Amino acid sequence: MNNTVIRIIIASKNPVKISAAYQAFNKAFPDHTIHCEEMSAPSGVADQPMTEAETRLGSENRAQFCYQQKSHQQDANVMDENTVDYFVAMEGGVDQFEEGAATFAYVTILAKTGKMVTNRSASLPLPHSIYTRLVSGEELGDVMDDLFGTVNIKQKGGAIGLFTNEAENRESIYTQALILCLAPFIHPEHF
Repeated sequence: MNNTVIRIIIASKNPVKISAAYQAFNKAFPDHTIHCEEMSAPSGVADQPMTEAETRLGSENRAQFCYQQKSHQQDANVMDENTVDYFVAMEGGVDQFEEGAATFAYVTILAKTGKMVTNRSASLPLPHSIYTRLVSGEELGDVMDDLFGTVNIKQKGGAIGLFTNEAENRESIYTQALILCLAPFIHPEHF
């Protein structure tokens, strides 16, 4: 391992999102030390985004909020040991597709240079009965807690973990989407 430290701010205090961001950067940059800081960031969208566009906007808003908060504290042209390299955000949402209702996430990585890359995760099909409850104003995590007798599943495996018997979970899906989102930063010469 070299002595290069990559500093990231994660636009959430949710332990699943924090761990996913750390895992993604650690896998993408295995020869670096990854330093994570968490920050509460408003999405500017509904607590339960109900469209792809709203979900994407929520992710981008969170990353931009953190970037703006730090930009007045640091000069991007002055490099020191506390300079933040990346701002990372994740936003889960649902939408109705040709195949039916599904849940997914948008992830955003915003570099200190201002370059922003956004990516969508894999989708989990949702039963119509769950989608109906979401349309009426409930949040997916609360519906899943109700149906499966869990507590605060959104800060654990999420609907993905419950419906796949933990073959995959919320963290693994976020991690994969973030690694793919990092491609333009890993190989900027091609993007």
